[in-house]
Amino acid sequence: MSRSILSASERRRTTKRATLGSVSLPGAPLTFLLTGFTWLGMSYLLGIALVIGLVYGTPLPRWLKPVHVHGALVGGILQLAIGGLLLSLARVSDRKDAYAQSRFALFLTFNAATAGLLISFWLGNMTIAGLTGLLLTGIVLSLTKTAWIHFGEALRQPIGAAWMYRATLVGLVGGLVAGIAMALHLTDGFYAHARLAHIHLIVLGFVIVAFIVALHQLLPALLARPLKFGPITQVAFWFLPAGFVALLGAFLLSAVWLQIVLGCLLLVSLALCTMNLLSTWLKAGSPGTAATDHLLIGAFFLVLVTATGLAMSANYLRDPPMMPIGSLHLVAYTHLAFIGFVTQGICGTLSAYVPYVLTVMRVHNTAKRELYRAELEGIMNRWRTVQLAGLSLGTMALSVLAALTWSMPLASLYVQTTVWVAAGLLLASLTLFTAKLAWAVGLRPS
Repeated sequence: MSRSILSASERRRTTKRATLGSVSLPGAPLTFLLTGFTWLGMSYLLGIALVIGLVYGTPLPRWLKPVHVHGALVGGILQLAIGGLLLSLARVSDRKDAYAQSRFALFLTFNAATAGLLISFWLGNMTIAGLTGLLLTGIVLSLTKTAWIHFGEALRQPIGAAWMYRATLVGLVGGLVAGIAMALHLTDGFYAHARLAHIHLIVLGFVIVAFIVALHQLLPALLARPLKFGPITQVAFWFLPAGFVALLGAFLLSAVWLQIVLGCLLLVSLALCTMNLLSTWLKAGSPGTAATDHLLIGAFFLVLVTATGLAMSANYLRDPPMMPIGSLHLVAYTHLAFIGFVTQGICGTLSAYVPYVLTVMRVHNTAKRELYRAELEGIMNRWRTVQLAGLSLGTMALSVLAALTWSMPLASLYVQTTVWVAAGLLLASLTLFTAKLAWAVGLRPS
């Protein structure tokens, strides 16, 4: 059964919008989403090459790592977030051409700044990195007032979503400012603290919290069933941003015991929120679509990565640590979050919204609209088991790879086989999803 992500009033409003023949208009919300996913895909290909090079001892240039990380975070995730904001603004707009409204200057400036940032890492010029960081911060600030007002006026459910989204804006700007200060050598003597703030304000304060809130908005809409928040679950949901901020403070203070206490509280909070999502899905009849499957699996991965981070903190209670932690272990840990949670969430969101946006932009006849949307949703749901298995098992294979290095050398056949299995699974899933996305975008209404 096709589930709607619109309320009844929104469905009535979209029937009045004019047909728009193309989604290729530069600066339209969907263009941001598709371009962001393209940046993300290219960064993942580079990441796969980096992991293979690490296992085989191939000396790849050092600048490739920051290019991979910032290509994924800035060109990919941040651009997807901007596209999501513009899409949310379009949904509440009364303009007939809201979904095709072009922000070409914003689109061009953002992608040029992203390219400039990556080039600065290639050149090893941190002054250019700082200047492009200033430009990116300016772009974010230019959208902040609009986003701040929109979050307060348009977001009613779940309770607390508006202020949590606003908190992510603060985290994002703070993380960008810390990165600029590092690049311009304004943090000499405090570089380690600035780096921790830069990483965790963006990753925890912006990316993770924003995706958690989006998950709690999108999944109930897809299931056509509201989330039921009991008092304990509501407190657990509200605790998440505050808990992440406190955890950052514990990192800055190098207080391992405080990290463990906060990690336990975060783990319990995330487990309660995930159980609430699962309960809602079961009460809705356990419907299976690519969108709902990706989102639910992503929620479970978030709980898993939190438990893993708790175990890693506990590992440092002893000196020396009980288990040595190297580059591959950090790669496996971080990608439990970035692939297991964030990428799953992105795939789920695009699976839900791309058919909706294409339908609104291309078809104005109500009867034809439902047929066209059903056809697009059918494309996004094809081979979803293969797609989900590849992404999930590939993520877990990275963890198996890291665990093997505790007892086997990198030259071991088991280690080298595992890295190719992980790379193959992730690449196959990414390729399949990209092909379906291209198929949906290229399919015109009959």
